[in-house]
Amino acid sequence: MKKNLSAIVVVAENGAIGKNGDLLCHLPADLKHFKNLTMGHSIVMGRKTFESFPKGPLPGRQNIVVTRNRKYRPEGVTVAHTIDAALRKAEMPGEVFIIGGAQLYAATIDRVSTLYLTRLHATFPDADAFFPTIDPEQWQVLEQEAHQADDRNPYDYTFITLKKITDQ
Repeated sequence: MKKNLSAIVVVAENGAIGKNGDLLCHLPADLKHFKNLTMGHSIVMGRKTFESFPKGPLPGRQNIVVTRNRKYRPEGVTVAHTIDAALRKAEMPGEVFIIGGAQLYAATIDRVSTLYLTRLHATFPDADAFFPTIDPEQWQVLEQEAHQADDRNPYDYTFITLKKITDQ
């Protein structure tokens, strides 16, 4: 059975997604959005992304870590050594989510059919991780929901759901 591959990411206006192995900023509304979308699904991430989680595996989801390290065996996660192996090991129903980092996004963007993008309306000149450039002609906006910065979320942001236009 072919799995529906999705990606979920926060991208600043300059394409930035991270800095020093961490998110660009703390955006509680996006963390809630991420949890709502990924709960009950398999999530696939690189080792560095997994190791950036302060409390280990994310609850309520199958955490799959892609790493070349054959001895890597953290508790509570499924380890895979290739992207294809990670997708084969995805056991939860519905979508399989690519959640980062930059190398994994770059390696899978051509296979992703749905992109849950949070556009952070700011730039981060000192960022060191970036989302791959996508061709807007290949994606259709299904939903868009703009939000203003508030006392908990320091920047304006927009939740955007994009669907890949089926290949000709």
